[in-house]
Amino acid sequence: MRRKSLSQYLTEQVRAGAATPELMQLVEQVAEACVSIGALVDKGALANMLGSARTENVQGETQKTLDVISNDLLIAATEWTGVLAALVSEEMEAPYQIPDTYPKGPYLLLFDPLDGSSNIDVNISIGTIFSVLECPKGVSKPDVAAFMQPGSKQVAAGFVVYGPSTLMVLTVGRGVVGFTLDRYPGTFVVTQEKVSIPADTSEFAINASNMRNWEAPVTRYIDECLAGKTGARGRDFNMRWVASMVADVYRTLWRGGIFMYPKDAKHKEGRLRLMYEANPMSFIVEQAGGAASDGRRRILDIQPTGLHQRVGVILGSKNEVERVSAYHSA
Repeated sequence: MRRKSLSQYLTEQVRAGAATPELMQLVEQVAEACVSIGALVDKGALANMLGSARTENVQGETQKTLDVISNDLLIAATEWTGVLAALVSEEMEAPYQIPDTYPKGPYLLLFDPLDGSSNIDVNISIGTIFSVLECPKGVSKPDVAAFMQPGSKQVAAGFVVYGPSTLMVLTVGRGVVGFTLDRYPGTFVVTQEKVSIPADTSEFAINASNMRNWEAPVTRYIDECLAGKTGARGRDFNMRWVASMVADVYRTLWRGGIFMYPKDAKHKEGRLRLMYEANPMSFIVEQAGGAASDGRRRILDIQPTGLHQRVGVILGSKNEVERVSAYHSA
């Protein structure tokens, strides 16, 4: 049986009124850039892709060589299309304005070009995360204010995992679909028509090295999981932690579970970026039947105040996220 390509899937969404032709073109171009990034990840040291670029991003974090290249590839793949008004990246301080040589379009693109890049040199799965917003009406040159929209306003979100297979997860607001890259001829094809997260789980993912800094509700939840059959939950839990959000969330989508990077005494506002990580992942997780919270509020309801704002993240199986949220409000 011939599998459905990304282009075929998006064409169906356009015909069904779930996407516009401009959105279809934008997602296809992002996917094309990700194919190129994936090829460089595959080559690794053979293409001199490992190691530091000896530069820092706007957050003061040391950039990897592939961070910089991935950022440039995504800009080059999308700026010319005529469907973007502007774009912004975790690696850039301010919005990137579409050059005057290209027409402008109705969308804003936000992305983390290479999530988990600290894992590049040790060959652990990494990825790309992206989010699409509509540009506010009447705005011809979008500034920071144009991007200050809650995650509930997203019209599409997705991420790509560069692992044993290159995989893409996508939502345009009507459920979540999984794709696998057919390397020859370099096309993403549908391999999971409908992604659905189990409501309950016996698996959790958290960076346990931060245990001493956790807030009491998080400590309570993890202690209950660790107590296993002899504890309040009455069953054993497994802990998983890849330290690459794309890999951890991908596993959570398919197997169920809860992914937690909560704010704590060390990361008082949270560790992950609202605009480039928390919002797109939360949109995807909710569309798959899960839930996403910072412990006190739904992530998609948070009104952004800055392009590089950080936030606590608790997402995954609905019943588990609601349990942790209830502990925060107790």
